[in-house]
Amino acid sequence: MSKNHLHPNLVKTKHLSLLSLFTSGGTLICCALPALLVGLGAGAVMASLVSSVPQIVWFSEHKLSVFIFAGIMLSISGFLQWKARSLPCPSDNALAEICNKTRVNSLRVYYFSVSVFFIGGFMAFVAPWLMS
Repeated sequence: MSKNHLHPNLVKTKHLSLLSLFTSGGTLICCALPALLVGLGAGAVMASLVSSVPQIVWFSEHKLSVFIFAGIMLSISGFLQWKARSLPCPSDNALAEICNKTRVNSLRVYYFSVSVFFIGGFMAFVAPWLMS
């Protein structure tokens, strides 16, 4: 009943979904969080956050690279999600349940990652254009 009995592609898909969540989280840190804080009138909070975590500035300075990398990771993860959708689960009921849960959780993480990516993209590229 361990995860070692899962199909290797399902395990790889789960790990790539988590990696895509991490990379799309970079788009959130880069653009959506600062825009939200400034939009709420919390510019002082944003200034304090930048002084406490100056690495946030790096994400903003390299937002195109961050978005390209996140988009590539999301594309790979999406392809593997699509490819793994029809892989067989073990015939053992307990392992089949783990297999199905892994598949569903991986898909949820992927959809959440895509949502974060689009929110960050809107805040990074569309919102500034609309406001100018």
